[in-house]
Amino acid sequence: MPEPRPYKIPLSVLVVIHTPALEVLLIERTPTPGFWQSVTGSLDLEDEPFEAAAVREVAEETGLDAYAPGHVLTDWQLQNTYEIYPEWQHRYAPGVFQNTERVFGLCVPAPVPVMLSPREHRDQVWLPWLAAVDRCFSFSNAEAISWLPRLGRCT
Repeated sequence: MPEPRPYKIPLSVLVVIHTPALEVLLIERTPTPGFWQSVTGSLDLEDEPFEAAAVREVAEETGLDAYAPGHVLTDWQLQNTYEIYPEWQHRYAPGVFQNTERVFGLCVPAPVPVMLSPREHRDQVWLPWLAAVDRCFSFSNAEAISWLPRLGRCT
């Protein structure tokens, strides 16, 4: 019998991938049509640095290297604490109802096709930042993208 999956740690990262022209990459979740988001993911270990989790999640979900030449990863020093959606509550330990998410930006020189993990995502789109705000399913993701003109750094 396979071992049960460990509970998710209620600490995560959100990475807004964007260009200097403020175009934003959104990816659509599998199997939830219409659930568009930025790169997100939980820490693998309680003591994993948020930046390490951001770099790992970007690579896992898009195939991009956050440290590649011309890429600029920035910790926006923003944290969101939100209620975990009931449909995902089973992934967390009993009694855990909130997640804390750290926000990063990743500037890339231009829109590029990414290699999606078919287990997690089904489609991708690059949109101007205001259109990306409107397309996001998650309030915290939309809010993070709204900070892009002030916090998004590409140097």
